[in-house]
Amino acid sequence: STFAYWLYHSVRVNMRLAACLALLSSAAAFRGSRVGRRPRVDAVKYLTRPQDVGIARPDARRTHTLTSRPAAAVTSDSTAQAQTPSTTKKKKVLFLMSDTGGGHRASSKALVNALERLYPGKIDAEIVDIWTEHAGWPYKNFVPYYAVMAKRTWMWRMMWYYGRFWPTRKLQEIATRIQCSRRFGKCIADAKPDLVVSVHPLCQDIPLRQLAKIDGGSRKTPFVTVVTDLGSAHNTWFDGRGDYTFVPSDALEKMASRCGVPDDKIIKRGLPLREGFWDLAGSEKIKEATRTKLGLTTGVPTALVVGGGDGVGGIAKVATALGDALGEAKDPSGLVVVCGKNAAVKKELEERNWPDNVKPTILGFVDNMDEWMAASDCIVTKAGPGTIAEAATRGLPCLLSSHLPGQEAGNVKFVVENGFGAFVKKPAKIGATIAKWFSDLNLREKLSSKALEAARPSATLDIARDIGGLLFEGKAPQQA
Repeated sequence: STFAYWLYHSVRVNMRLAACLALLSSAAAFRGSRVGRRPRVDAVKYLTRPQDVGIARPDARRTHTLTSRPAAAVTSDSTAQAQTPSTTKKKKVLFLMSDTGGGHRASSKALVNALERLYPGKIDAEIVDIWTEHAGWPYKNFVPYYAVMAKRTWMWRMMWYYGRFWPTRKLQEIATRIQCSRRFGKCIADAKPDLVVSVHPLCQDIPLRQLAKIDGGSRKTPFVTVVTDLGSAHNTWFDGRGDYTFVPSDALEKMASRCGVPDDKIIKRGLPLREGFWDLAGSEKIKEATRTKLGLTTGVPTALVVGGGDGVGGIAKVATALGDALGEAKDPSGLVVVCGKNAAVKKELEERNWPDNVKPTILGFVDNMDEWMAASDCIVTKAGPGTIAEAATRGLPCLLSSHLPGQEAGNVKFVVENGFGAFVKKPAKIGATIAKWFSDLNLREKLSSKALEAARPSATLDIARDIGGLLFEGKAPQQA
């Protein structure tokens, strides 16, 4: 298959690069080159989890001075518009990402909307899927490869640890630099950005190197990273050469520090969310009004089942088991299933005979998820970071049914430790758990309260305000 051939190709390239690096290292040693020695550490730990070893990378010790920017006054109200400088020329902000999952583009769009609200007509934002549009083969096929691996967790696990293992990660970085640096550099140079925002774990290394070349050898263009994972993340998110790294949680704040990002460059704000989630959940009256608007049955507890934009996560089995469990409970209830782009699952669920006391609503891809969450009492979902963060703003207890190895494992911990949900794999147990939540109002209200405590609805506007401060004032973000 194409994927297998790509993996074979990557391994061959990395083996050749390893041999070249070994020869270069030997030559340097023969010439008597002085190479700083690394303190003695646990070799296995360093190779597999270098962020856990307290050794700063050379780049992390460098300091960077921001170029001065025209002054602007920013209001303290999170929803108020910022006062912008009196200039007719718009500032260009370049967002770098890749459509490996819907979260990266959704976060980019959310930040663009927030910037437009705070600085109306003053910013020209461009979102670029730099890997798909500008990388060479096979790297330009990241998006279809992601779709394949997300449905086959053994593939995902293999590639996750391939990228986490320090030697293979570094060799892969060298391979991508050789093939993609010139293309990425042209993309960035053509955009002529005043500020660059990375919203993807693979948009740090090459863009930072190319910006330095574009700026004459020393980077002057501000560069920030907005991490869109929640409870766990890949090492490649964190690069101390950037100006600031925005993280959503305590866990990733600690991980960024372990990966060599200086503490004064780590800013904890929360996860960028779509505009419909920029405030906390409304009253029960608003919930009932939203149900009426969406055509749902009012006055009954309603469960929302989602599987991401691609409808992954065994959503059909989960929805079926949940419907059966609620049917056995005998009490009236509602069930909303969002199948995303998975038309086959949508058709299967629509044709199913549901229990008489369960009112099903089967949907495809929706663009008003904020309303469907506002109308629900709990959510069943895979452990995607965006869905969890959005659900928290609506006060929804979260039952997580699956997660991608490595990347989403920490999201499960985030939900469980913050006390607003559980992780259950088997569909039958998922149904039993939701039925228990529906039968115990006090438990459901406690879970909902914990979800609201974990929510950070102002994160998008806060990050946008920090970006605006860098862009117009050269002002460093303030720690929360």
